[in-house]
Amino acid sequence: MNLETIKTKSAEGVLFAEIDAPPMNLIGPELVRDLVSLIEHAESDPDIKVVVFRSTDPDFFISHVDVTRVSEYRNEAARLAGEPSIGLLFRHLSQSRLISIAQIEGRARGAGSEFVLACDMRFAARGAAVFSQIEAAFGALPGAGGVQHLAPLVGRGRALEIMLSAEDYDADTAERYGWINRALPPLELADFVTALAHRIARFPAAGLAAIKDRVNAATLAPIEDFRRDSDLFGESLRHEEAGRRIRRAFEHGFQTRDAELSLAPLLGSLDQ
Repeated sequence: MNLETIKTKSAEGVLFAEIDAPPMNLIGPELVRDLVSLIEHAESDPDIKVVVFRSTDPDFFISHVDVTRVSEYRNEAARLAGEPSIGLLFRHLSQSRLISIAQIEGRARGAGSEFVLACDMRFAARGAAVFSQIEAAFGALPGAGGVQHLAPLVGRGRALEIMLSAEDYDADTAERYGWINRALPPLELADFVTALAHRIARFPAAGLAAIKDRVNAATLAPIEDFRRDSDLFGESLRHEEAGRRIRRAFEHGFQTRDAELSLAPLLGSLDQ
């Protein structure tokens, strides 16, 4: 594969996909285009059973969407999702026969959090990984699956806390809440995830697919709910207050690396 924003290598049934979209792994059309190509390639190769997503940037797994390029990345998502929605693209990954694992060592906010939620398993580096649903700060809601995944994973109260506060959560808290599978020491994370991925890949594909299919039947919300959230997110960004808050965020460094390293205080001051 010749991808612009994802580096890949495969070994023994596992495809390792390293997100590499400087300066901070924003979700834009290039990254979405590459995600579509990667998923299509992996699904067409019967030798690939597991995909491990990680980042080349120790500070950022996936920041969030590039709010200046929403229509562009949505159009790229439609190539696989059938509709201009990254939420439906991510849901496709959840439904895929591929077993997807997110190895998180930096920030995963907004749609970055929603991407890892769409993965089948999530493992994060203690003291390094950060999770947040930032949309409420702009008068929006998570539109790429966050509502549908978080509520059953963490429960109603914690889901509301996460989504209404737009706060940062560390890996230990995310593990305790159920947002991720485990928080691990940074030096142990890669070895743990690699060993787990290779162990799973040694098992028969039919059994893996059947297990995932039945778990999805019990836990994955209907596609109509994902579609509704995606539509509401798009509508919310067209509101005057959302536009004002986005402009104010950019005035204070939003979507620059320095500001994104500590985003929660900026988000909390957008009404001032």
